Amino acid sequence: MTMRNYRWCAATAAALLLTGCGGGAESDGENGKAAALTKEQVREVLPDGEAMTGWKESARPTAVKTDKLYRQQACPIKGNAGCENSRFFGASTFRHDDNAADVTFLIIAYDSEQAARAAYDVLWDGYYGKRAGQKAKAFGLGRIGDERDARFGTSGFQGEPGAVTQTRVGTTLLWTEAASAGKGGVDEDGVREFATVLAERARQAQNGDAPSAALGG
Repeated sequence: MTMRNYRWCAATAAALLLTGCGGGAESDGENGKAAALTKEQVREVLPDGEAMTGWKESARPTAVKTDKLYRQQACPIKGNAGCENSRFFGASTFRHDDNAADVTFLIIAYDSEQAARAAYDVLWDGYYGKRAGQKAKAFGLGRIGDERDARFGTSGFQGEPGAVTQTRVGTTLLWTEAASAGKGGVDEDGVREFATVLAERARQAQNGDAPSAALGG
C-alpha cells in the first residue's frame, strides 16, 4: 500500500462526509437469512470515536447510496465489477498521533448474502488485496466473519508498515486499511483487532442490535 493510495482512502471518507446522499431502505432479513442493511445501519457499523479509544477521528462514519459515482470509488476495477446488487458504501477514518498511524474502515452493503459472496473474490483479487504492496504477505485474522483475508506489507520507501484486510459478514463486505509513517505504528495484532471490531459490529447490525463492539472490548 503506498501512502498515496492510503491518502485516497482518507479522501474518500472526506468526500463521503461532504457529499453523502441517498435514502435508507428497510432491512429484508427473514427466515434466518442475514439482513440487508439500511443506510443508517451501514453508518452505525462503521467504528466511531467511542469505539476507537485512543484514536482521533479524521472523517466521521458516513454512508452513501452506491450510485454510479460511488460504485467507481467502492469498486474501482473494470465495469465496477463487485458492486453488482450493492446498496450502500461507507467509510470512517482515524489517526493515532503518537505513532503517526492511520486506519480507514470501509463497508459495502449488498442486497443479499449471495451478492456479497459473489463479489468477495472479485474485489479482493481485482483491487483490495493489492493495497498492501506487491511484496505483502498473507496473515491470519482468526475465525471472524464468513470469509476473511489479510495482507501485511509496506506503505512507503523506508519500509513503513501497511496492511489491508477484507472480511465478509453476511450481506456485507468490510475492509480495514492501516498504515504508519514510522516503523512500529502498525502491526498484525493491531490490524487483527481493527478487523475483528468491524466484523462484530456488522454482525450485531445484521442481528438487529445496535453495533457496540469497540477496541479492547
